[in-house]
Amino acid sequence: MTKQPSIEERSEQPFVGVRGLVTWNTFGQLADRLPEIVGWLAERDIPLAGGPFFRYEVFRPDDLEAEFEVVAGVPVGERVRMPEGDLFAGTLPAGRYVTVSHVGHPDELAGVASTALKWAAAKGLDFDMRPSADGEVWGCRLESYHTDPRIEPDPHKWETELAFRLRD
Repeated sequence: MTKQPSIEERSEQPFVGVRGLVTWNTFGQLADRLPEIVGWLAERDIPLAGGPFFRYEVFRPDDLEAEFEVVAGVPVGERVRMPEGDLFAGTLPAGRYVTVSHVGHPDELAGVASTALKWAAAKGLDFDMRPSADGEVWGCRLESYHTDPRIEPDPHKWETELAFRLRD
């Protein structure tokens, strides 16, 4: 089940994450780092401010073999000081976003994203994205997970939100 896309104004959102170059076949290696991030935050009594997300910084939707740049992250209530290592503190940018929520298997998200992008194009909306030789460079393209798989193991029941930042 997918809700109708809408436009939402968002504030800056601090997060802790890890960045990686992945292909669609190696994406799981980055996704597997999310429990590490949650554990790092729990060890320091830093509360989560939402579910984990993937931020597609450089996206290659049409080439299954090509590498693209993704951040796996977890939102937090305020900026965090980070030790050395590949975990880092960042901020998702404020702005207007096209958002759409979906309940269903993550394999269905490509179709949901396509529908949201077409909806926005029909409305003449301009995304914070530019093409490059490496792929689409996004100001902020998010895939946020609102269902804890430890509580709901059936991925067909997971709620995911997609958000695409609009150009100012």
